[in-house]
Amino acid sequence: MNAELLTVAQAAKYLQLSEKTIRRYIHRGILPASKWEDRMWRIRASDIEPFMAEIAASHGAKEPKPASPRLISLFSGCGGMDLGFQKAGFQIVFANDFDKDAQAVYALNIGKIDGRDILTIDEQEIPEGDILTAGFPCQPFSNAGSRKGVHDSRGMLYKECLRIIQKRMPKVIVFENVKGLLSTKYIDGRNLAEVILEDLSHMNKTGYQVVYQLVNAADYGVPQNRQRVFFIGVRKDLEMTFTFPKKRAKENLTLRHVLTVPPEVPNQVDWPLSPQAMEMVRFIPEGGSWKDVPYEHLAPRFQRIRDNMKRYHSPNFYRRFSRDEICGTMTASAQPENCGIIHPTENRRFTIREVARIQTFPDDFSFFTDTAREITAMYKVIGNAVPVQLAYEIALAIMKQVFQKQTSKK
Repeated sequence: MNAELLTVAQAAKYLQLSEKTIRRYIHRGILPASKWEDRMWRIRASDIEPFMAEIAASHGAKEPKPASPRLISLFSGCGGMDLGFQKAGFQIVFANDFDKDAQAVYALNIGKIDGRDILTIDEQEIPEGDILTAGFPCQPFSNAGSRKGVHDSRGMLYKECLRIIQKRMPKVIVFENVKGLLSTKYIDGRNLAEVILEDLSHMNKTGYQVVYQLVNAADYGVPQNRQRVFFIGVRKDLEMTFTFPKKRAKENLTLRHVLTVPPEVPNQVDWPLSPQAMEMVRFIPEGGSWKDVPYEHLAPRFQRIRDNMKRYHSPNFYRRFSRDEICGTMTASAQPENCGIIHPTENRRFTIREVARIQTFPDDFSFFTDTAREITAMYKVIGNAVPVQLAYEIALAIMKQVFQKQTSKK
């Protein structure tokens, strides 16, 4: 069978079932289908084979169980987003990331991942999917970077997502990025967020109903104040708009609840601070920052900043969060200048496992820490990841609002 769309009558003939039975399976979400321009149901030929497998597997049952929604994951990183979606009941059918360190961690914990540059992947090679997620590179839009935005070659990689979406037209798309994207201008001067909305809204003949929201991971059970923007699009023929889940109470999210790691848990190693950093850190109290360091013990660069705080917008480097605070954003660089990675009471960085816990990776999720290069690489892939718990909360809301709602339709 090819990639054509089948009518109910054609699908019934192929499956040797009545049209009434086909419609019943569609209404119950067992057989994936969509209404198109003529308001009639269409079934993708590629959905027929999995459906027949479900029938065979459920031989003797009254009717097959609905299959898990199929997930296409782009810019997968080490797997934070995918692990959250997997936990919510999604089946990963394709994952891709170009970073070799991320690939190694993903393969160790989750499974197969395509390591090619997305620019070289033909969209025909991407399997059919019900949902596509993409955490395309955030560095061009990050406040911690140069903020070149779309003028950085990485800033246009979301167009590669559009290329694949246009070919596969999954029911749902999920984009995740840093807060800075919301203030980024497109090459023609328009706001980039509005460009993304327009691109998705007019995709093919159907398009997507898209909403976006800046969320704080700490509002969804993550022990970290980490702001990220999510774009959630639902294909317009499904006639629904996604609603972001309600914020949760921030209970048990302080570092006191995170840092007690059992000794048998692996990856409890840290990247030693430089002598210059150690000279400063020893003066920083729990809950303090570089501003607590006596002037004569500051490195020359920091003395220049201290001399003109107004010019440098009073930066808050070397933040040492207290045990009774929620941690700040973990970054890929793991540098004290860029994030609060100094332990509350010990003069060191958080260990790999502590950072992973702050990003809500479970303790049985493994990282490579045998060499110094691997240790720094693990800070990078963990800092770049979507917190697992945040991904799970978003995934669960999508599952309930889109896929389970379809299943319950009569």
